[in-house]
Amino acid sequence: MELNRRQLLTAAAALVVDQWAAARGIESAAPVGRKMIVVTCGGIRREDTFADSGIENIPHLYKDLLPQSVLFENLRNEGVTSHYNTISSILTGNWQRLDDWGKTSPASVTIFEQLRRQMRVKRDQVWLISSNKALTAKIASSSVAEFGPEYGANVVFPKQLLIKAVVQAAQKGEAVHSTDRATVAPEIEAILNGDNYDGLGWNVGGDPSTLDKIALGTIQDAITDLVKTNAPVTGDEFTYLVTVEVMKRFAPAMMVVTFSDMEVAHFGSYSLHLGGISTVDRLVYELWNTVQGMPGYKDQTTMMVMPEFGRDLDGSTTNGFFNHRQGSESTRGTWMMCLGDAIKKPGLIEEPVLQTQIHPTIGKLFGIKTDVSGKPLPGLWL
Repeated sequence: MELNRRQLLTAAAALVVDQWAAARGIESAAPVGRKMIVVTCGGIRREDTFADSGIENIPHLYKDLLPQSVLFENLRNEGVTSHYNTISSILTGNWQRLDDWGKTSPASVTIFEQLRRQMRVKRDQVWLISSNKALTAKIASSSVAEFGPEYGANVVFPKQLLIKAVVQAAQKGEAVHSTDRATVAPEIEAILNGDNYDGLGWNVGGDPSTLDKIALGTIQDAITDLVKTNAPVTGDEFTYLVTVEVMKRFAPAMMVVTFSDMEVAHFGSYSLHLGGISTVDRLVYELWNTVQGMPGYKDQTTMMVMPEFGRDLDGSTTNGFFNHRQGSESTRGTWMMCLGDAIKKPGLIEEPVLQTQIHPTIGKLFGIKTDVSGKPLPGLWL
C-alpha cells in the first residue's frame, strides 16, 4: 500500500507522541469533563481576514464556523506584540514584558498551574502544542515560588521532536509498505529528507544513501502526486496532526495550540503569508470537526481562535506586513472566535475586549479562582 504524504505525517505524529510520552512516563488518562482549546495563529491583520478584502482567505471561518460562534470583533493586544510575551499574557491574565525568546518564565501564575493545583489534575490533562520556534517550555509555568514547573503543562514542539522520533523509529523496522508506527518510520525519514518540508526550507539532515531505495521511490511518487494535485502539507499541518493524536490518547481538559505558517511574512512574501492564513482556516475547521466527532469532546468543549496580534501598516518604517512591532491599530487590534460549550447563542461582540480577559474566562469555565483583575469575556454563559 502506497502512502501519501499526509498519511505518513499522521504516522509520524503518532511516533512523536508515543516516544515523547514514553520518555516521560505519561500514560493515557480518563477524560476530565469540560474541555477548553485555545488556538492562536501568529500575526494576522484584520484586513486579511474579517474584512471585505480578506474573507476569501478564510472561507471555513466565515461560512462554516461564524454562524455558530460568538465573534469578538475587537480583541486588543495592549502588551508586547511578540509571540512569547503575547502567549504568556493570554495564559496569565497579565501583560507580560519578558525576553522575546522564552529565556524567562512568565512572572504571573499561568492558567495551567491554577488548573492543576485547584482541580488536582495530572500533567497529562494540560498541553501546549506549538509550531512557533519563538516559544520555549518555560511558557508553561511561572516564576511564582509556590507554583512553577511542578504544576506546569506538557509542552510539545512537533517539528523539533520529529527528527529525534524518526531517527529512533527508523532503527526498529525495515518494512517499507506498512502503517505500523515503527516500521513506517523509514518511509517517513525518506520524505523528510526532501529539500523543503514545510515551504520554509526546514528538513531533516542525514545521509540519504542509508535509506531504503524502495522507500525513496515510494515517497517520491507520493510527493509527485501531491505536487500535481497541489495538496498542502505544512509545518502547521504537522502540529495539527500531533494535536489530534494527543486528543485521541489523553483527552486533555485544556490545550493551547499555536500555528505559525503565516509568519513567513517575516521573509517578505505576502502570497505565502496569505497561504498560511488559508492553511490555518482549514486546520481550525478540521480541528472543530474532529472535536465534534470525538465522544470525549463533543458537546463539552469550548474553542477560542485568535491571531496573537495584527501586523504593521504598509508603508511603515517597520516594513509593513513583514513585522508586528509598530504599536498601531493595525498591529494591536484583532479578533477572536469562540465556539462550543460556552456559547449562549451565536452573535457579534462589538465592544473592545482584552486578551488578558481570556484567563479569567477559562477560570470561570472550569469553576476555579484565578486571582487576576480582568473580568471574564461578555457574551458567554459564564
